[in-house]
Amino acid sequence: MMRIVVVEDEIRIREGISRLLKKLNEEYEIVGAAENGQEGLALIRELKPDVVITDIRMPVMDGLEMLDRLYQENAGTKAIVLSAYSEFEYARKAMQSGVTEYLLKPISFGEFSRALTNIRHQLEKEQDEHLEGVGTLEQAIGGLIWGGMKPDPQLKKYMEKKFGLAETAPLIQICVYLGWYFDENRERAKKNLELIMKQRPDVKWCMIESPYEKSLMLILYDYPDAHLLERWFQYQILQNQIRMDFHATIGWIQTEGYAKVKSGFDTLYPYMDWNIVLGEEIMISYPKITRVQTVPCVYPVELENQLKIAICANDMDKTRNCISRFHQYFRNGKVYTPKEVKECYVRFLWAFINIGKEVGCLEYQKLEQQKMLESIMEAKNHQELEAVSDSLTGKIRPASEDNKEMIRLTVKRAKSMIQEFYQTGITLDEIAGKLDITPEYLGNLFHQDMGITFSGYIRDFRINKAKELLIGSQLKLYEIAEQVGYSNAKYFSRVFRDSVGQLPAEYRKTHK
Repeated sequence: MMRIVVVEDEIRIREGISRLLKKLNEEYEIVGAAENGQEGLALIRELKPDVVITDIRMPVMDGLEMLDRLYQENAGTKAIVLSAYSEFEYARKAMQSGVTEYLLKPISFGEFSRALTNIRHQLEKEQDEHLEGVGTLEQAIGGLIWGGMKPDPQLKKYMEKKFGLAETAPLIQICVYLGWYFDENRERAKKNLELIMKQRPDVKWCMIESPYEKSLMLILYDYPDAHLLERWFQYQILQNQIRMDFHATIGWIQTEGYAKVKSGFDTLYPYMDWNIVLGEEIMISYPKITRVQTVPCVYPVELENQLKIAICANDMDKTRNCISRFHQYFRNGKVYTPKEVKECYVRFLWAFINIGKEVGCLEYQKLEQQKMLESIMEAKNHQELEAVSDSLTGKIRPASEDNKEMIRLTVKRAKSMIQEFYQTGITLDEIAGKLDITPEYLGNLFHQDMGITFSGYIRDFRINKAKELLIGSQLKLYEIAEQVGYSNAKYFSRVFRDSVGQLPAEYRKTHK
């Protein structure tokens, strides 16, 4: 189909051109018409036709000015100029503006047909040259997936003629994600895939590299049973993963023809991170992956608390142990969604960063937090997730003597405030606010230095004060409760009994 725009101010001539085109060839299609050069320019920019047929003399903007602007814009549209003026100067200007054909009015059927045929041949030649530039099948498929190439009738003809590949012939796309070590492992991975495919001479294939996606793409076509081929390939991958000394995530999708390879890749690639929960031995097969049953992922709060205590103590062995157990937490045989696992990693590592910043053992200014977040959310396997946390661990610096002394002074000040304000029911949040640190950090420092939680320490302190008042005063129980920071006497009695083993009245009777 040759798409044509007609720019002519006389409606009679526009209609005549339309009738002529229909008689000449059904492949000639008028996609738009304009009355002057200004309208024509806008229409051509919008529709991007193959050919423009234009008059010269028109109101507002003439045909030559319109063509000159298109020529300067490298529009690439072929042009046939119609004119009642046979002066050489007009013809010369037209040819300088990239005009392909120049016809005098009244237009003869034969000349018009010849001009259009010449242009059609030029377009076909240019299209063939362009398609020859596509090159190999690998280049063609790669161009369709990542290079912005669009499937069109010319490409269809080229693919059938050069590779015997029909537009709707089913293809299998196998994505081999190598991740951060793409450059290092690319050649070994290619050799492994070539060895695998040599076992199947009944299957045609090609392989494409995509450094941006850190992947290799294997395209299979002219194959027998797709289901059996998938099972065979899964088995080969399992055997190769055992032998390979590098990590690879494998994805599989079947598409209906090369025109769909981009949508096939765009569909499969987001599912590649299921390798995080399924492991490298399992090939990610679409649409099967959409039917995987998962269980809710519960965040390991206790592990986070242990990590904070280890960081506060500047105990690198315990810190690494906590991180190692965090990695193993997601390898318990349960299937979570990759999104939930990644969110857990973000939460855990952000807790790491925040406590490390407060303790002063983390080179906070050197952290690229946005980059770390992107690395976690874009990860396709466990190795990439673990690499982020390992890089963070490497930025911990040993605690200085000044830092250790600061921790001791902070705990000492907190204890002094408890002794001063325990009667008012002061809380961890209030003391942390007075010390200008977070409650979380203070709680961890307290546990590290005292071997007891903040809440446990303040409870024991109040109970000991209550014991003194029970033995050494005649105050009523509700008065004692108020004096040691409990506004509710019943709650005070329950806490006292849980701590001492007796109710306050029983304790007074026993010890007074």
